[in-house]
Amino acid sequence: MTKIYPNLPLPESPAPSISIAAGEEPATLTVWRKSLLFNCSGFTVYDAKGNLVYRVDNYSSSSLNEIVLMDAIGKPLFTIRRKRFTLTDQWNIYKGEAAVATKPVFSAWKHVALVRSKSLAHVIPCGVAGKFAGVIYDVEGSFSQRSCVVYDERHKPVAEIQRKKTVGTVGFSGDVFRLVVQPGFDASLAMAVVILLERMFGSRVASIKY
Repeated sequence: MTKIYPNLPLPESPAPSISIAAGEEPATLTVWRKSLLFNCSGFTVYDAKGNLVYRVDNYSSSSLNEIVLMDAIGKPLFTIRRKRFTLTDQWNIYKGEAAVATKPVFSAWKHVALVRSKSLAHVIPCGVAGKFAGVIYDVEGSFSQRSCVVYDERHKPVAEIQRKKTVGTVGFSGDVFRLVVQPGFDASLAMAVVILLERMFGSRVASIKY
């Protein structure tokens, strides 16, 4: 089997950070739709050097409507929580491991239209009162084909989900794909968008232990 994750951090080691400054090269991450923990569902994410940078470990079906994105050593970065009592598939994104009363930093919802559209979802920042502060990011493409682009308000691509290229005679399923993050965009937010798309469009959502 092809080795996907060559470098795992030691318990006492600091987690590698993904900070992409303006003018630098895009960061290419490998996303594996699998938890590091036995018999759990989730994600593990590696940088171009093979370092573990993000992880999602969900333990039971009781966490169906709440997912925590962590760094390599388990520090919560974002809590992604389904919004209750809405007619649309809507989620809130919170900083860290958020309590119920915490205000979200982003809100996201599945695009719904009567006519065919490239749009999949919309992500907007929330103001200090938890209210919408204007549409910023739109996601277009096909998540099932692992071909999606996140655009900012100027329709400039800031992150992209791509199929992982075949290495020699070894091919990759849709469970292993690439996340390319452009300079200046938060890679952890890009990964949060991946999780949202999985919850909204994943072909195996009903069987995932989220």
